[in-house]
Amino acid sequence: MDFKDQWNLETALKIAQHPTVDSKLWAEAIEWLMIYGPPEIVQLLLHASDVATAESFPELQPTNYTRDGQPCYDIGAIAESLGMDEDDAKKVIAEKEALHNKRHFIDDDDVTKLQ
Repeated sequence: MDFKDQWNLETALKIAQHPTVDSKLWAEAIEWLMIYGPPEIVQLLLHASDVATAESFPELQPTNYTRDGQPCYDIGAIAESLGMDEDDAKKVIAEKEALHNKRHFIDDDDVTKLQ
């Protein structure tokens, strides 16, 4: 069964709001909402992610922004902040791309460079 078909909006929202849900299950629900949820929920989650990243990883700074204004980060810096090898971080992202049938690495042509 595809990841998209494992969830629906109602179930993902219930799990995301549940006070004692298992963290792995919660993360899967949030991941589903970020990929397949309605635009207003995606925007809320992206904002929450920006706040959490700034608070938990203040050393991480965006290197570019997507055309719709989302920050892009250097994969090496992300891996270092998480205490993992850059190649392992790339593998995780490649697995997510395959799971979601969606690109998560952004091409240089699709970003706004910071001055």
